[in-house]
Amino acid sequence: MFVVCLDLEGVLVPEIWIGVSKKTGIDELKLTTRDISDYDLLMKRRIGILDQHNLKLKDIQDVIATIKPLDGAEKFLNDLREITQVVILSDTFTQFASPLMKQLGWPAIFCNELIIDKTNRIADYKLRQKDGKKHAVMGFHSMGFKVIAAGDSYNDLSMIREADGGVLFCPPEKIIGENPDIPVTFTYDELLSNIKMFLEKN
Repeated sequence: MFVVCLDLEGVLVPEIWIGVSKKTGIDELKLTTRDISDYDLLMKRRIGILDQHNLKLKDIQDVIATIKPLDGAEKFLNDLREITQVVILSDTFTQFASPLMKQLGWPAIFCNELIIDKTNRIADYKLRQKDGKKHAVMGFHSMGFKVIAAGDSYNDLSMIREADGGVLFCPPEKIIGENPDIPVTFTYDELLSNIKMFLEKN
């Protein structure tokens, strides 16, 4: 029995915070988990920037409403779901995910939760659990599944290394250089072929 675990942003949809940066003109919001490996540091920085500019949850959701899946993502996901089970493991938040999941045909997603105050301000965030992607893979293992994992960022590496088969998808050069043992793919056809090869061998 197999399950494929995919990251969301950078793999199936554009990076949400880069979209917010472009919409608001705030360059500091361009930084993502492709740039900063410490997720807590990154999120606290983001929340501080939002407060400085008086941006609320609705401002972020308005940007998300304009985001479309990456070209070919929906077909790739549909093709993949025809041959195996798929779960999205993401460090995004439930308050962000629904419009994107709708466009992708409502795949299962495990993600985190924002803490919103009475003024619609993002006050904090709550992880489902620390290093949740890795623990999700461990959980699937405990249920007898073999896991294939794919992602593009620092926060995907523990998931990829915990999986039975792991692959990077369109990662930055720095991550490729730091992880030369992990296979790298740059198109959905390559990623699907990589997954199919693993399934056939196992």
